[in-house]
Amino acid sequence: MEKWIMGDKFSEIYPHKGSIKNLWELKWKFACQKSVYPFHDGAYEDFEPIFRKLIAENINDGYSAAYTNAFAPTALALEKKADEALSKGDSEKASEFYRRAAVVYRISRFPYVSPFDGKDSAKRAAYERQKEVYLKAASIWKPPIKEVIIEHKHRAEKDGATIPILVRIPEGANSSNPVPVVLIMTGLDGYRTDNSQRSHEIVRRGWACVICEIPGTADSPADPADPESPDRLWDSVFDYMSSRPEFDMRNVAAWGLSAGGFYAIRAASTHRDRLIGSIAHGPGCHYFLDEGWLAKVDNHEYPFALTPAMVRKFGFKNVDEMKKEGQKKFSLIETGIAQRPSCRLLLLNGVDDGLVPIEDCLILFNHGSYKEGRFFENLPHMGYPDSLPVAYEWLEGLFPKNDELNLKN
Repeated sequence: MEKWIMGDKFSEIYPHKGSIKNLWELKWKFACQKSVYPFHDGAYEDFEPIFRKLIAENINDGYSAAYTNAFAPTALALEKKADEALSKGDSEKASEFYRRAAVVYRISRFPYVSPFDGKDSAKRAAYERQKEVYLKAASIWKPPIKEVIIEHKHRAEKDGATIPILVRIPEGANSSNPVPVVLIMTGLDGYRTDNSQRSHEIVRRGWACVICEIPGTADSPADPADPESPDRLWDSVFDYMSSRPEFDMRNVAAWGLSAGGFYAIRAASTHRDRLIGSIAHGPGCHYFLDEGWLAKVDNHEYPFALTPAMVRKFGFKNVDEMKKEGQKKFSLIETGIAQRPSCRLLLLNGVDDGLVPIEDCLILFNHGSYKEGRFFENLPHMGYPDSLPVAYEWLEGLFPKNDELNLKN
C-alpha cells in the first residue's frame, strides 16, 4: 500500500528510537510516573535509578543481556523486603513488594521472551523470576490468582504437551452459581503475569478470568510457525474451562491484546460456537505483515525494534523471509478466515497506531459477519487510555446481569 491512514507519521523516525535516554525521558518516565503501560503496578522510585544507570553506561539495546541484568539488583532488593514483611506476618506489605519486584522483572525481560529461549537466556531467567514473585503476590489477593497447568489434548507433533494458564474466580462462584468468563489472549510482550488490572476489573464485575499466552511467546506450547496451532490451543483451553463447574460456558468472551488481537479475530470465527463475543484490541489481520509496512515499523512507537520479536514469534528465519512470506501464510484475509461467520466481534484501536495499521480493523468490515468497532483519533497502538472503558462497557452489555444469571441458574 502506498499511503497509510496514519499519514506522514508512517515515514517518521520517532524521537525515542535507538536511545535509552530518549526512551526514558520522552516516553517511559511519564508512563512510570502514571503507572500505565508497561509499568502497571510499578513504582517510579524503583525505576528511576535503573534508567539513570542504563543511560550512564550507554546501554541502548533492549534485547541485550546487559539491559536485562541492570534491573536484577532492584528486583532482588524488593524480593528481600517482601520476604521480611511476610516473615513478620504483614502479608499485605509482602504482596506489595512482590508485585513491584514482578514489574521490575517485567520491564527487564522486555521486549520479548521466546518459548525456545534456553536457561542461559537473560530474558528467560528474568521471566522465570517474574512468574515466581508475581504468583507470590497474587496468591495473597482476594480473590487470588492461581496458576493451572493443563493438558494440551489437541496438540499436534510440534506443539508442547501442556498449557500454563492463570485463573481468577470471584468469590461465590460455584457449580450452583457459575459465572461468565473472559479469556484473555496475551500479546507479544505482555504475558499472563502482566494483566493484574484487567483481572481486578473482571472479577469486580462478578466474572471469572482465564489468561493464556499466544503462540510464539513466553510459555505457549503452540507451534509458532503453524497458522492453525492457535485453533488447537483454544480447543484444549476450552475443554479445560468446560470442566470447571464455576464457569458458565454459555457466557464466554475472548479479549485479545495487541498481537493477541489477531487470535481474537481468528477465534471469533474458528470458535464461534464457544464464544458469545470477542474483543480484538489493537489487532493485526492482514496489512501488519505487508512488506511496505514492515519496512518502516521499527521506526514507530514501539520502545525498541519490533521486527526481531515478530520474526521469532511467527517462526521465521529472518526479517526478509517474514516480509516475503508472512502475509500469504498468516493473513486472515489471504487464508479466508475473516470471510467465515463469526460471533460478535468488537475491534478497538488508535487511529495513529504505528505497530499495526488501523487499516487492519477497517478491512474486516468488508469480510464475514458484521463487526463492531471504536477507533480513537490521535492515539497510538491500543488507543489507551480511551479504549479500556469501551471494552468493559461492551462486555457488560454482552454478559447477562447478575439477576438474569441467577434466574437462569
